[in-house]
Amino acid sequence: MNTLIFRTIAPVLTALMLLFSVFVLLRGHNEPGGGFIGGLIAASALAIFGIARGVGSVRRAVVFHPLAIAGTGLLMSCCAGLLSLFFAVPFMTGLWVYPVVFGVEVALSSVLLFDIGVYLVVVGAITSIALALEEREVE
Repeated sequence: MNTLIFRTIAPVLTALMLLFSVFVLLRGHNEPGGGFIGGLIAASALAIFGIARGVGSVRRAVVFHPLAIAGTGLLMSCCAGLLSLFFAVPFMTGLWVYPVVFGVEVALSSVLLFDIGVYLVVVGAITSIALALEEREVE
């Protein structure tokens, strides 16, 4: 199923899916969604791009090795949990800061750090699996 139409539309579809995955990630604090679902959407986008353009194109687009991305996400998630211990509150308690950026108060939390970590773990792990399967199929 590697038609000209598919190869042409895959980069556009991938970009839209990655943008939507970030929307789902950021929306997940107050609504359904979050790091896991956003990560699955992003990994699906990269899988579609890999089917259309090949494994080498995905590896060049991702820049870092997928397992390094997953490891970074795991480190971020662990740091989000351990951060609460420094403030003498129970493990995994959400902590909030409100910095002012360009005159607008932005609410940042350790929960967001945890969600971004989960997002990166899912993207890295699923992309690594998909690339390994695609490489095996090509040979």
